Amino acid sequence: MENIIVKTDSYKASHGPQYPPGTTKIISYLESRGGEYPETVFFGLQYILKKHLTGVLVTQEKLEFAKEFWKSHFGNDIFKADMWQHIIDHHGGKLPIRIKAVPEGTVVPVKNALMTIENTDPVCFPLTNFLETILMQIWYPITIASNSREIKKTILKALNETGDASTIDFKLHDFGYRGVSSSETAAIGAASHLVNFMGTDTVAGIILAMEYYHAGMVGFSIPASEHSTITSWGKEGETEAYKNLLEVYQDGLVACVSDSFDIYNACGNIWGTQLKDMVTNRDGKLVIRPDSGDPVEVNRKLLHILWDKFGGSVNEKGYKVLHPTVGLIQGDGIDHEMVKRIIQMMKEEGFSVDNMAFGSGGGLLQKFDRDTLKFAIKCSCAVINGEEVNVQKDPITSSGKKSKAGRLKLVYSNGFYRTASSKEDADFESLEDSMITVFENGDLLVDDDFETIRNRAGISN
Repeated sequence: MENIIVKTDSYKASHGPQYPPGTTKIISYLESRGGEYPETVFFGLQYILKKHLTGVLVTQEKLEFAKEFWKSHFGNDIFKADMWQHIIDHHGGKLPIRIKAVPEGTVVPVKNALMTIENTDPVCFPLTNFLETILMQIWYPITIASNSREIKKTILKALNETGDASTIDFKLHDFGYRGVSSSETAAIGAASHLVNFMGTDTVAGIILAMEYYHAGMVGFSIPASEHSTITSWGKEGETEAYKNLLEVYQDGLVACVSDSFDIYNACGNIWGTQLKDMVTNRDGKLVIRPDSGDPVEVNRKLLHILWDKFGGSVNEKGYKVLHPTVGLIQGDGIDHEMVKRIIQMMKEEGFSVDNMAFGSGGGLLQKFDRDTLKFAIKCSCAVINGEEVNVQKDPITSSGKKSKAGRLKLVYSNGFYRTASSKEDADFESLEDSMITVFENGDLLVDDDFETIRNRAGISN
């Protein structure tokens, strides 16, 4: 049974009485306090709101369960049910909360407010930060979307320097489904990647986009081999395995992992000699996938082998482009740093990045945590005995954890975002807030479609 009353960190069930007497409002905000990227792509809130916070959530049955749960969990009656009973009696079980947020897909520099949360009923002031646990899970889709976009910026820059930038949407393919901790993680992470690219093998992300963001078919893939479909032919049957692949898929794109035995022999003697005519006569492209060894050095050798065997052309930018029926995809060990290293190698060797696509699994969906972008939700303002109070943490041991104080707005001016506060900005009330109300009193007020979000996150060539 989904139950919002127990969908939180344990200690939050004890927080109500800890606030000052006379407290009637708590306002908190989300920000990235910095980290690995200079900016963030805001994404995933609509999913969280639809899945966890919208509609009638609090019922008498769920409250009775929660009472017994918390009593057993703490060993006493720390949990106070009054607020939750009030939500049932006066709000029909909907949460009296207002959430404002920057529109999804918006790219905002780090160290800015991205979302604010506040209670709309003075009785329910503890609810604001009670919901932090669920709302903080937005760190994951934002981080994945932000990392994916940073890689996109790197590849796009290289394509503009060495090749055709119009191919960018399919240059980073999601290989991450099997490497994440759950199907839900796969879905959230893959959808976040699809904000920036269109290539994926993680089907769950497409389904999430369809179910929560009104998407059509937003992710695409191609037929491809795995080791079992090659090694089941035996080492002596490697050529036949590759030949069979070309016969089954006589046109279009097809990918083949080719390092089950000897990647250099596969490219030079099998693909590049024995099956060369089949490859070059296809109405399509064979994408060869190395899957072991040092990605930079392996691909350095393969580019030269394929150039020697298949030839190609030199584009107007002075870089070599392999014959249009053959290319490479590197899907082992790929993260942002490895993408940079491979691109640098290709430029040094005189090859266009047109020749290469990337596939990423753990480096796309899994090698991240909340501290990658140092996400935090903190209280910035409270109303106590009718007085508005600025709230702030400023630990002497970590200046990076200093939080913002006052009511907050995200202001866009002269091409830049900045966070304004009622504490520091004299003209605060007149400033236009880029954060808009997306959720209020149990109802979703903004329901964006996926293409709108993609367009907001887009990068101009």
